[in-house]
Amino acid sequence: QVHVVESGGGLVQPGESLRLSCVASATIFRIGGWGWYRQAPGKARERVAEIPSSGSTYYADSVKGRFAISRDNARNTVLLQMDSLKPEDTAVYSCQVAGIWGQGTQVTVSA
Repeated sequence: QVHVVESGGGLVQPGESLRLSCVASATIFRIGGWGWYRQAPGKARERVAEIPSSGSTYYADSVKGRFAISRDNARNTVLLQMDSLKPEDTAVYSCQVAGIWGQGTQVTVSA
C-alpha cells in the first residue's frame, strides 16, 4: 500500500526552528523525487524545496538560507529543517514523493 505521512508541524515564535518529517512507503520512496510544498490561506500552493530524481536541489527564494531538505534513505524519510521561521512561513506543509501527496501538517509562526 502506498502512503506518504507528514509530521512535525506546530506553533512556534518568530526566529525559532521546526523540523518536518515525511515518511513514504518504500516502493515510491525509491522512485523519487522528494519535495515539500506549502499553502497559506487564500494563496496558491508553493513549492518550497525539492530533491528531484535527477538534477539539482531546488529552494524557493523565500526560504533559501533558512530551510534545508534532506533524505534519510534507511528510513524512507524526507526531512525539512526550517530555521529562522517568520510569520509569512505560516501554512499547511505537504510532502510529495513520486507524485504521491501526504495529508499535510500545519505550521504556524506567531508571537
